[in-house]
Amino acid sequence: MTSRVMVLGVGAFAHAVQTILQENGAETTCYLTRPYSHFGPKIAGQTWNAEDHPSPLSLIEKFKPDLIIPHAVAWAEQPWAADLVKCGWPIFSPVGDAMRIEISRQESSDLCRQYGIPVPAFHHVQNRIEARQLMHDDPRPYVLKNPICSPFSPIHAIICESSEDTLGWIEQVDYAEGLFLQEYLGKEEAGHFVFISGGEISSLVTNQEYKRAFTGDMGPLAGAPLAGIVEQDPDDKYGLARELIHPLQPWFEKTGYTGPLQVTAIRKEGTWHAIEYNIRLGVTTTALLLRMLKKPVEALLKVVRNQAPVLDWHPEKYFGCTLTLAGYGYPYVVPSVPKLPIDISSPLECDLWWNEVDEEDGKLYMANHQNYEMGHRIADVNACASGMDSAVEKIEKEIRKIRCLGSYYRLDLKELAAKYSSLLSSVKADLLKK
Repeated sequence: MTSRVMVLGVGAFAHAVQTILQENGAETTCYLTRPYSHFGPKIAGQTWNAEDHPSPLSLIEKFKPDLIIPHAVAWAEQPWAADLVKCGWPIFSPVGDAMRIEISRQESSDLCRQYGIPVPAFHHVQNRIEARQLMHDDPRPYVLKNPICSPFSPIHAIICESSEDTLGWIEQVDYAEGLFLQEYLGKEEAGHFVFISGGEISSLVTNQEYKRAFTGDMGPLAGAPLAGIVEQDPDDKYGLARELIHPLQPWFEKTGYTGPLQVTAIRKEGTWHAIEYNIRLGVTTTALLLRMLKKPVEALLKVVRNQAPVLDWHPEKYFGCTLTLAGYGYPYVVPSVPKLPIDISSPLECDLWWNEVDEEDGKLYMANHQNYEMGHRIADVNACASGMDSAVEKIEKEIRKIRCLGSYYRLDLKELAAKYSSLLSSVKADLLKK
């Protein structure tokens, strides 16, 4: 029997998830959650948009999905969210109190301390006066974050590598939601994904996301990664799950946690420190993870039914890489954005997932945003291979086939891959010594 999957999301995420699951035998559709440019999701299958359908409940009742995959936690803030949960539809996400591990940075950090998980020093202040006092009492570099993890918050992460940087930025940020300050611990960062279901924690992949806008880790932090590396890691060979996820098992049982979980961590002085948890698949990692699994539909259905999944991997897709082609101005707000055409010189020999792109008269254009004027993410280019170097080389070759005036992508993927390998090789060496 064909499984039915509904995606709640937009852009490359929706395009990729629908396409890959269709290739695995599923029937898919998409509820477009934001005003956006929807070329990618539309070519993947049937779509509905929030402007025409403020609530997806009637659409869900009609489609009767076996699986609903949300793009972001923002779905839980919608007026129809409570009814969606109450009706018992199979949502690929934890619900209720279990969502707090991502939604509230304060609660997430407190939870880690409760279960003995190392975290950076952190403070939650309400206004600029409290921030100034903190820096007077405890001057150090901090990462500045919105206390509520939401794409609609007035600020996103600002990495301050010195006390002077922190002092400067606390004078500039918007305190409408307060401010969460997290001690800066350095750049030795990695992430790890698991599925939690059937009373088991199943490790999936270790990954690294690169959110600095420009080559050389320069520029502002973008809202989503500009580059990324994913490695199959069902054995948790770097210890991220053992140290930062497994200690939370009693809390998972208490809250009835079922679904995906990612931890992002910084390693300092030989110890992983949890800096953030996410309860969703991830904007760019998802497509690579689903490509690596031989039976992604079956695995996702097992999880949403609270059964331990049997994970079967493609050995020739051990590593995956992604690069984002970003549009003029991204991630800055700019005075105006012209309608810029997109040209593809020849078909890509790897995955191409469209983001903020429109089609008109058979031609593609970087879209003008419907709510505010700024540069956009045009497309994600993904490749998997048995070795990291091969995946990197393929992406660097294939992304050159996409042309858009004023667009750019990071040129340092080889260097990023080398740093990733160096960091995790040193972690493995440390673990062997123990």
